[in-house]
Amino acid sequence: MKQKRLVMRTSVLILIGAALAYTFYSQFFMDQSLAKVGEESINFALTDLSGERIELSDYEGKGVFLNFWGTFCPPCEKEMPIMEELYDEYKEKGVEIIAVNVNEPELTVERFASRYNLTFPIVIDKGRSVTNAYGVHPLPTTILINEHGTVEHVFEGGMTESMVRDFMERIIPEDQ
Repeated sequence: MKQKRLVMRTSVLILIGAALAYTFYSQFFMDQSLAKVGEESINFALTDLSGERIELSDYEGKGVFLNFWGTFCPPCEKEMPIMEELYDEYKEKGVEIIAVNVNEPELTVERFASRYNLTFPIVIDKGRSVTNAYGVHPLPTTILINEHGTVEHVFEGGMTESMVRDFMERIIPEDQ
């Protein structure tokens, strides 16, 4: 009788241990992003700070530098002026920046954009539906989309000027 209880308890402990190991592995080591290199980008439509509707599919034929960010994020604050500095140069080459703010109040985002004189499109993802659709977890996250709407690269973390320039160079449309 004691031996049966020991076997049963050991079996239950092994199952619990296996479940915990799988949970730990899936949370920390599995790639949970939905935006995968080589796959089609996920279309979305959001409103920018001036009230205009921005739809990703409207940028077909252009490279899109899709940056998920927040005003509370120090690396985001550091890279925004760099993106602005390079915006006009790369816009002429067929690359567009869309900065997706993750669910902050519009006034907060407007003040941030004004402080840094940001001129590229900034949209607010109210409810985080686009952020969740792309599987974005850490901020900032930048997704490079080529002129055909295919994800070229996903980068999590802050960027230097040379990184931003390199990323924009990678998505210049071929006909430019």
